Amino acid sequence: MSSGSGAPAPDALPDSVGHSLALRLAPDHWRPFVQLARIDRPIGWWLLLLPCWWSAALAASSLHTPLRFSHLVLFWIGAVAMRGAGSTYNDLVDREIDAGVERTRGRPLPSGRVSVRAAKIFLVAQCAVGALVLFSFNTFAIATGLASLLIVAVYPFMKRITSWPQAVLGLAFAWGGLMGWAAAAGSLAAPAFLIYLAAILWTMGYDTIYALQDARDDALVGIKSTARLFGDHVRTGVGLLYAGAVVTAGLAVWLAGAGIVARLAVLAFAAHLAWQVSAIRPQDTARSLMLFRSNRDAGLILFAGLALDALANGAALLGT
Repeated sequence: MSSGSGAPAPDALPDSVGHSLALRLAPDHWRPFVQLARIDRPIGWWLLLLPCWWSAALAASSLHTPLRFSHLVLFWIGAVAMRGAGSTYNDLVDREIDAGVERTRGRPLPSGRVSVRAAKIFLVAQCAVGALVLFSFNTFAIATGLASLLIVAVYPFMKRITSWPQAVLGLAFAWGGLMGWAAAAGSLAAPAFLIYLAAILWTMGYDTIYALQDARDDALVGIKSTARLFGDHVRTGVGLLYAGAVVTAGLAVWLAGAGIVARLAVLAFAAHLAWQVSAIRPQDTARSLMLFRSNRDAGLILFAGLALDALANGAALLGT
């Protein structure tokens, strides 16, 4: 948040978006909850949302069915709510660890600005919004969405027991790669599983970049990550993950029968990811955060191509 002079307020967090509109508009007593839900850091819900949109657009192109604007909006509402719920749950689990890490010790729970009881009530409220969104889809999509809850529940504990917590995050964060297709078709097919795999690998890559910010503190408190695992070879590790994401996205587009616009979008997506890899500087935390956030643009590039291809294939964009 910012003061009247434009400088960050004392309780602003290191990875908050400067001059966040959500923080400026929120009453003082709500600002810690805005931070708890990461509403001041919209990149989180963007990265949760984009696989949903990829999958919905790919299904529309493949099945020659409408790319429904209402579905896109519902996925957006659900992504904001469930990103907030996931962040709140993660902070409840990690509040003691967060207190020992420089970047996270100012978060609402470890700093004492939000009580554990209030955070739990807030978690339930966000889950209720997510449930309302989920139950607006078909029965198959509802069941598909509910199947993700176990992965979401175990993720915060993975960083304590494996050097691959980013893989578990990928399984959870990329779930929209299944949801978009399930909502459109009432079933799943090979392209949906491939776009889900692409999103998993993409998530693992960008979250490794994100984890570079905490690598030193994580080593002190015993938290594991792919950033620590890859060490001096982190650029190679992220490059391989991103290459896998591009290949599987290309296979999904091919199996779905999408056209030239979608294929060009995959190439543009690949170019953006290649730039990210070339720009990694493990010791530069500001650059790591910038590269991580740039994945919103990478994901939107791919979605734009898939959506335009769906429209070119005759799928109408409807408001219902």
